[in-house]
Amino acid sequence: MGCGWLGLPLARQLAGNSHQVYGTTTSSDKLIVLQKEGIAPYLISLSSTEIHGDIEGFLSHVDILIINVPPRLRGNNAESFFKKMELLLDEVKKSPVTKILFISSTSVYGDIEGEVTEETLPKPTTESGKQLLDSEELFKNVDSLQTTVIRFGGLIGPERHPVTMLSGRENLSNGDDPVNLIHQDDCIRMIVNVIDEQLWGRTFNGVYPLHPTKRDYYSSEAKRRGIPPPTYKVETPIKRGKTVTSMHFDQGHPIFKTSIGS
Repeated sequence: MGCGWLGLPLARQLAGNSHQVYGTTTSSDKLIVLQKEGIAPYLISLSSTEIHGDIEGFLSHVDILIINVPPRLRGNNAESFFKKMELLLDEVKKSPVTKILFISSTSVYGDIEGEVTEETLPKPTTESGKQLLDSEELFKNVDSLQTTVIRFGGLIGPERHPVTMLSGRENLSNGDDPVNLIHQDDCIRMIVNVIDEQLWGRTFNGVYPLHPTKRDYYSSEAKRRGIPPPTYKVETPIKRGKTVTSMHFDQGHPIFKTSIGS
């Protein structure tokens, strides 16, 4: 559900691993793209009041549903992400789906400082984080479904890196906070690993296990790209920020193959 920046290469990988893959898109132009990748395409979009498209037909083929739908709660056109998930769950309950892999975000932890693991109690501060956490619980509380949640950190990869938006900006805050990022390739490896190892009914953090400071990391990345680096103001006392770790995947697990500096 959602073949965008992460969903399309994930679907391509799963199809290459001999899975029968069905994928949704909100763009009619993308249907042919999915089909060429060996993905059965469906034109489906979610709103807070209804689902547009053949959701029943899509779900009728699926036993594992990967929900990869960003909240998009910024701006004047923001809709309730939670209500979208409620509508989707109503359809899932009528379908053969037995397993859910819900793509969430480390934003559910809010402004907690220090080390954050899957055992840490989430305390979201943004509307996006709050609705993501409520949506996680929505699916986890259905006894007929085995739901696994992956909370990804900041996503980087092809044509996506926060340093391009930070380049040249001055007097930024929190320069001594650690970064919590993960490359697209490693996101895909985590998801495939959950499916292959049947890790259902679990919650995982998805963050690369090295955490340089924002000041050091973004300055280095800007230099590597030949663009003006951001500058950070000196703050006292220095905040600890949060360091997100995954107890299952950080312990020498081979999925983290793509450095956040790649």
